Amino acid sequence: MSQTAAPLALVNRLKFKHLALLVALDDARNVHQAADAINVAQPSASRMLGDIEEALGFLLFERNARGMQPTPLGVVTLAYARRALADLTRFAEDLDAKRKGGHGQLTVGAIMGAAPDLLAMAVAALKTERPLLHVCILGETSDQVVQLLHRREIDLALGRLTDPLQHNDFRFEPLARETLVLVVRAVHPLAGRASITLAELMDWPWVAQPITSPARVLFEEELAKAGLGTPANLTECASIFATLQLLENYDAVAMLPESVVRDHVRGKLLVALPVEIGKSLAGFGLLTRKEEALAEPAHRFVELLRVHSQRIAELV
Repeated sequence: MSQTAAPLALVNRLKFKHLALLVALDDARNVHQAADAINVAQPSASRMLGDIEEALGFLLFERNARGMQPTPLGVVTLAYARRALADLTRFAEDLDAKRKGGHGQLTVGAIMGAAPDLLAMAVAALKTERPLLHVCILGETSDQVVQLLHRREIDLALGRLTDPLQHNDFRFEPLARETLVLVVRAVHPLAGRASITLAELMDWPWVAQPITSPARVLFEEELAKAGLGTPANLTECASIFATLQLLENYDAVAMLPESVVRDHVRGKLLVALPVEIGKSLAGFGLLTRKEEALAEPAHRFVELLRVHSQRIAELV
């Protein structure tokens, strides 16, 4: 047998299949069984073992009547082969996931009306495809998400343009309608009414979005058309979570997306009042920065948004 090979020559000669064979031999202590384990013929496995031992410059196994027993240096080499094979396998799996786009980050801004249906469906589909992709969701109102998009804090947004000149900076692609309802808590004195007018609600407390949001602008337009002023007892709240908590804890009224309050109504925590409102609110859609290409994860997310918006439209 030749003298011990130089480290670089040894690295050049050892291959993934060699490591797999050594681990299989360590497990089986039999060339025929080890060959089966790595899907090669026994003569090939024997030649591979001979090549490895020649490259190393020493025997890895003693062959005797009891089978194959590792030599002292063989024990060290087999332990290394097992570690190296495990590390290489993990590296290959991680690299494959990264190659397929299962890494990186996607940051999305979304209005609250898009979250329960379209956003949730698209994110779930994306994370199923790419579990290692880090997804971050920000914002709750259109004015918030447009500002996030303008400051480049998000990759894209689900919302509405909030200013007539914003079309110069952003692309807008309509995706879905947003049905609005007036809701109160289940024990509200008005909860059991079969009919009610907007004017009858003006003396009650209200929780409304900030005046910069499209939904609040529409609310004020509805009041103006009805000849009504802004409710005197009004709390402005941009947070959907805080709004729902306020509604459940005192006799306030709020105009919210049906998709947001759906489960609360089903669970009999909130009641939708029999008042038609918000029919003229424009649908929300995809907002992206002009003259800027989307990264691949964002591009795939947009494809999923389109697919699921179509499915939602077909169910309506």
